[in-house]
Amino acid sequence: QVQLVESGGGLVQPGGSLRLSCAASGSRFKVYAMAWYRQTPGTQRELVAEITSGGTSSYVDSVKGRFTISRDSAKNTVYLQMNSLKPEDTAVYYCNAPLASGSPLWSWGQGTQVTVSS
Repeated sequence: QVQLVESGGGLVQPGGSLRLSCAASGSRFKVYAMAWYRQTPGTQRELVAEITSGGTSSYVDSVKGRFTISRDSAKNTVYLQMNSLKPEDTAVYYCNAPLASGSPLWSWGQGTQVTVSS
């Protein structure tokens, strides 16, 4: 069974940076795409950034130019470099492997809390 472990979150001031990491342990095969999502209380989980095995990435408009997703395909590990953070980026961040349908391949991990506040 695959276990997702996200890390790297924390409290940061507006304009600051964080780098999130996510490792998918127990996966016996490489996945085509990996992605980062985020969720705030009372809202649906939002897809933030996605990257394919070929390195093609895409982002939700609100983070374009500020966030960068990368991955180590051999290890099913994905990263999210977050710069110029804003209070509205505050959320719990999760990773997963999105299927073509948009549904996540694996069960969700515990996520990592990112709080942007002065």
